[in-house]
Order: sequence, then C-alpha cells, then structure tokens
Amino acid sequence: MNILIVVFLVIAGVISLLLIIAFFLKRKHYVKREIIINAPLQKVFDFLKLLKNQDKFNKWAKVDPDRIWEYKGTDGTVGFVISWRGNKNAGEGEKEIMNIMEGKRIETQIRFVKPMTTTADVIMETESLSDNQTKVSLINSGILKYPTNLFIPMAEKRFPKDMDASLVTLKNILEQ
Repeated sequence: MNILIVVFLVIAGVISLLLIIAFFLKRKHYVKREIIINAPLQKVFDFLKLLKNQDKFNKWAKVDPDRIWEYKGTDGTVGFVISWRGNKNAGEGEKEIMNIMEGKRIETQIRFVKPMTTTADVIMETESLSDNQTKVSLINSGILKYPTNLFIPMAEKRFPKDMDASLVTLKNILEQ
C-alpha cells in the first residue's frame, strides 16, 4: 500500500513540476528557414501559391500516403482550404490561404484538430536574387496556450530540420 502512495505522489509531483515549468515558458513559437533556388521568381512563386503543390515537398504532408484530402475553393486564391484526415502521425486539420502578395508572400493558417487543437501561421516568402535565382523563406509561427506551450522547446528543435528537408525537396523539384 505504501508503494502505491509513493508512486502516486511521484506522478503527482512530476505533473505539478511540468505544469509549473509550462507556466513560465513562452507561449509563442517562431521558426524561419531559407533556401536559394536556381529558378526565376515567378516560376517559384506560381508553384508555391498552390497548396496542392506544397504537399509535394512538405515533409509533414507525406507522413500518411493514405490520408483523406478535401478541397474548398480555387487553389492559389485567398480562401482556398485544403483539409485532411489521416493516421496518428498526420492527424486531422486544415490549411487556408489567408493572404497573397503576388510575387512576394503567401500567408496560410494551419488549424489542427488532432492530435491536439492548435493553430499556426505558415508563411512562404520569395525574393528575386537574380533573373534565375530566388530566395525562399519558410516561416512557422503561432501561440500555444498553457499548458500545451510545454511542447514549444521540442517543436523549435524539430521544426528546423523538417522545414529544411521540405525546402531541399522544393529546390529539387523546381530546379529540374
């Protein structure tokens, strides 16, 4: 009986400690990654503004090949929504084009339902470096409410690797 009490107290202590830590952690996450693509700005931008194309290079979109996709609106325009339901790795959610600054920036919002309810802004920016060279910036930012903000340090450590992998795949697609 004493062992059960000790186990319960240890578990309660760990949970309390995590909740206290989460109280003091930041609630906003922000990760920005960049790559240079040897292709004209217009070619890169026209490819990026289509959410269906983003799924060709986005590492996270490839975690479940059997994912169920639904589309609302006209791809490449403000208000277009792509939604999905997939396995535990893919989860469930939707991504919407919120704003397009032609040739410069595509602002989307991603809204997860599973594995947890959260929202983030995903922004793709393009900048012409020469006639045949474009810098692409991928930005992921958002706010996680307490106590889910406990996951921000892990996300900020993992996101750059995944975002870099996605950008390398994008580069390979556009430079072919």
